[in-house]
Amino acid sequence: MRVLLDTNIIIHREANTVINKEIGSLFAWLDKLHYEKCIHPLTLREIEKHKDPKVITTFKIKLDNYVLLKTEAPLTPLVTSLSQKMDSSANDVNDTKLLNELINNRVDFLITEDKKIHDKALLLNIERQVFTIESFLEKVTSENPDLTDYKTLSVKKEYFGKVNLSDSFFDTFRSDYRGFDSWFNKKSNEPAYVFLDSGQTLAFLYVKKEDENEDYSDISPVFPRKKRLKIGTFKVELNGYKLGERFLKIIFDNALKQKVDEIYVTIFNKRPEEERLISLFLEWGFKYWGTKKSSSGEEQVYVRDFGKSFNVSNPKFTFPYFSLNSNVYLVPIIPEYHTNLLPDSILRTELPDNFVENETFRNALSKVYVSKSFVRNLNCGDILVFYRTGGYHISVITTIGIVESVISDIKDEREFISLCRKRSVFNDEELIRQWKYSKSKPFVVNFLYAYSFPNRINLKKMIELGIILDVFSAPRGFEKISKSNFEKILINTNTDRNIIVN
Repeated sequence: MRVLLDTNIIIHREANTVINKEIGSLFAWLDKLHYEKCIHPLTLREIEKHKDPKVITTFKIKLDNYVLLKTEAPLTPLVTSLSQKMDSSANDVNDTKLLNELINNRVDFLITEDKKIHDKALLLNIERQVFTIESFLEKVTSENPDLTDYKTLSVKKEYFGKVNLSDSFFDTFRSDYRGFDSWFNKKSNEPAYVFLDSGQTLAFLYVKKEDENEDYSDISPVFPRKKRLKIGTFKVELNGYKLGERFLKIIFDNALKQKVDEIYVTIFNKRPEEERLISLFLEWGFKYWGTKKSSSGEEQVYVRDFGKSFNVSNPKFTFPYFSLNSNVYLVPIIPEYHTNLLPDSILRTELPDNFVENETFRNALSKVYVSKSFVRNLNCGDILVFYRTGGYHISVITTIGIVESVISDIKDEREFISLCRKRSVFNDEELIRQWKYSKSKPFVVNFLYAYSFPNRINLKKMIELGIILDVFSAPRGFEKISKSNFEKILINTNTDRNIIVN
């Protein structure tokens, strides 16, 4: 992308006194996005006439930081007509010539603080290509959101530069990829996801958004043009704690936030941890695509379609999307178990430090809900809306889950414990008590932890909206709700509509 900078932007940048504090952010984004910072020959001449000789000197020293347009585009009839109507001075004419470069497609955007230029752009029907500093920053920050952060668990977002590269965890990367340390150090200002235990790295994930112009010539077959999330560096060393699933949720969360069409990973298949990751990818809808060749060898390429769709027979393949054609159930969960089972749905009143211990049921993306509800006829693909109990003002709905399966025909205590262990919040003793001392035997709902509502609505609000009749009608088991009431929940919780398949 080529961005033409008006003289006033250059003056902001090179002046001794900071006129606009956002100028630093503007230039940081231009560099981050690898946009060419272009200046018009007229700007060069205007700056040479500037009253402050320090600005002139500073600019000439930094001239190599800009791309000087070598020629001026001929004025189009439309621009000539506009100039004749609106330009009353030489400066006005020069401003119109900047817009003419856009009209002739010699640059992609123009950034200026000049209101009259914006008025002209509107008349020329190119206002979407002309920005103020503020509007350009709004554009790029919305199109390039930060990676999702996580408040709970030992998985943390951290800069490359703060990760201990000398940790033996990275030895396999050094062995597999030539120049790995150099590449890693160059990423010092970029974020990744890290799991540490006693100061040692046991899991690491780096993801990167790529646009339609990415070069995939080293991948066979070559990718078609799409927006993608690349799983750039991914390794899980610790077994038994479902960390792979925890990192998968991070991948899917970022793919959703970055609005990509596809997710892909390139991976060697040399070691047990790589084999486990490949099996995990396949389980969650990734498919083998082909190979990637480099100086380090040949990697396998796996791709996950992230287009909006829903697989009713296997929701993992289209996670985290869910369908409005599915049945919807309100499901109660008491505060004691809520954030342990659904860690990303932590409440503002809870302390994240209370939920950082590494537990399998927290990390698992496919979870178990144990119930004694009379309603047991749930189906794969049905939607669960989790309702954290607590009272009129404190009870809130927090989370969407997607049913994978329901197991109600459980023969004995041993099978019950086996079905629930590691993916439910209950330990063996609690499970035994539930099995032995219940008039009606519990059953198991396997579900996918899909989405945490950005805005929480409490029992009081749900009664006002007509979702729940009164305080005595709060759900005690699986309570089916209408599609219209579910729509009220989606609206009032500010749910991201991108995850919904109509």
